[in-house]
Amino acid sequence: MDRLLNFVYQYRAFFTFLLLVLFCSWLIVENNQYQSTRYFNSSNRLAANIISFSQGVREYFSLRRINSDLAEENANLRSQLERYAAVDSLYTDTTRRFDFVSAKVINNSVMMFKNYITVNKGRADGIKPGMAAISAKGAVGKVKSVSDNYAVLISLLNVDDQMSSSIKRTGHFGTAQWDGTDPRTINLNYIARHVTPQVGDTVVTSGYNAVFPPDILVGVISKVNLREEAQFWEIKVELAQDFGRLAFVEIVRSYQKVEKDSLEISTIGDIK
Repeated sequence: MDRLLNFVYQYRAFFTFLLLVLFCSWLIVENNQYQSTRYFNSSNRLAANIISFSQGVREYFSLRRINSDLAEENANLRSQLERYAAVDSLYTDTTRRFDFVSAKVINNSVMMFKNYITVNKGRADGIKPGMAAISAKGAVGKVKSVSDNYAVLISLLNVDDQMSSSIKRTGHFGTAQWDGTDPRTINLNYIARHVTPQVGDTVVTSGYNAVFPPDILVGVISKVNLREEAQFWEIKVELAQDFGRLAFVEIVRSYQKVEKDSLEISTIGDIK
């Protein structure tokens, strides 16, 4: 405290001069319209820049919460859309096909031959193995295993995963499967040679397996080739979802999968 007082006393002339300058500036601003207008315009501009900067900082640090809220809202909207579609199809609410649970990606890989995704929802949220996972951009994969609070998904970027998909323009379906090379593309197999796929055609889920809802975007055909002796086209599809930037997914709960699987198993058993 003594040092501070000695410092002020030692430079008392400078501080007196500074106070007089500030006082004179205040008198000029208060008694002259032009200077007053310039001062307030400048101060308002400075205050606006400071407020804008602080707002930007707050928005940046709240992006995680905002993204989580948007993912939850997206899942709710998908569920509502499914219920409305059921009503429009003269179905009752008890026969609606799908429900959606939003989950955050907490671990993800894209550079392996067998890639997996870990999310922060599990058995406690009704997640079970075999359920589909989608994002706002398209298909993602299927649930492999669950614990109480987490689930591990088989990514579409997994050489062991296959998904029934169709070319939207023609309606012909095949199997989408990754070949372990480019994480931005996937193969569409078993499209017969009489079909006419074209670069730019949209590829969507077929809905045949009751796991994925129908017409979920998979990607866009980027390359087609038909060898002279081949029975099927060689088709490359550019994925709609960039798996390197995947942050949120929606787990799809199918209400009709158990019934469908049970019927098919019993029928196949009878045929055998």
